[in-house]
Amino acid sequence: MHFQGEGGMKEVQMAVNDEFYMSLALDMAERAQGQTGINPVVGCVIVKDGAIAGLGTHLERGSGHAEVHAVQMAGDKAEGSTVYVTLEPCSHYGKTPPCCELLVEAKVKRVVVACEDPNPLVAGSGIDRLRRSGIEVKVGVLRERALRLNEKFAKYITTGMPYVTIKTASTLDGKIAADTGDSKWISNAEARLQAHGLRHRHQAIMVGIGTVQADDPSLTTRHDGVDGIQPVRIIVDSRLGLSPEAKIFSAGETPVIVLTTERHDAEKAKLLMECGVKILVCGSGPAVDLKTALTELGRMEIGSILVEGGGTLNGALLKERLVDRIILYLAPKIIGGKAAPDNFMFEGIHQMADAITLDALEIEQVGDNVCISGIPVWPDNEKQ
Repeated sequence: MHFQGEGGMKEVQMAVNDEFYMSLALDMAERAQGQTGINPVVGCVIVKDGAIAGLGTHLERGSGHAEVHAVQMAGDKAEGSTVYVTLEPCSHYGKTPPCCELLVEAKVKRVVVACEDPNPLVAGSGIDRLRRSGIEVKVGVLRERALRLNEKFAKYITTGMPYVTIKTASTLDGKIAADTGDSKWISNAEARLQAHGLRHRHQAIMVGIGTVQADDPSLTTRHDGVDGIQPVRIIVDSRLGLSPEAKIFSAGETPVIVLTTERHDAEKAKLLMECGVKILVCGSGPAVDLKTALTELGRMEIGSILVEGGGTLNGALLKERLVDRIILYLAPKIIGGKAAPDNFMFEGIHQMADAITLDALEIEQVGDNVCISGIPVWPDNEKQ
């Protein structure tokens, strides 16, 4: 492996071992994030006599799994080979046949698995099937990286609920806009480009009606000269204030779903449905029941949602413990103002010991911004 540095071509020394090949499989799987729907992303590398004989990645729900593509490429070289796969080979018949049977038929010698499949229909049975067939199986190589890669899939397949990521950007004093509502731009251009990458890797994007009315966003994925996967657009709008003239109806072709309540205006709902909007009634109260909403979206096979709303929606989701990951871009700016909105607007806590914290932190400098990502952890003494 080489890279171009200031001193010209330099060789990066890497030990050739199980981690070497598993890292390649994980790299391939990572590039397919966002395009497999509610399915996991999986990479597979087949090695025979010290050389790579086959490569494969799961590219689309319902199509061949990573092992299928890799075995097809390897051909006769699959026999007696070592197979590196980022997720336990499936053992059940779904939209495709079980991959563990494919590996048995190909007469592979050894299978190295990064992590077990959280799908209750698999959950170790694929590994057991391989071992019962006399194939040597090693499990746990680069496990943590593999688990992180498919955290959205794991949440959905075990709960039926979509994985929810809140992406937000704020000033150093925690403001997401000035007191006038102006928010363009808090984050820098590089951070905004990364945000479009997040849209590419989630099935849906969610905002509140306040964000739509203030910014009139298109809620599409835009890359520099490259096509992106377009998310389903979801608007939380308890009173149906969405205008048929909003930009989301002229930009992008993916569905628009509006989450509202039983108190909505029936005539306005009819008008929006004529624009192609799908209306989901979630709760009878003045505000949308977000847990009910996420349950219904899960039933629609939406397995991951990127929330790019304001402080009210962020705070409501956090209060209800419906957030799986928070990604915050922090800009070196201070704007002050008591009326300026914050990242998370909810009743809040009264003791620092009860604060919601972030675990599994990932921190990255993005130009003059800092990106902080982590998993929210609620205090044990807080009511569920």
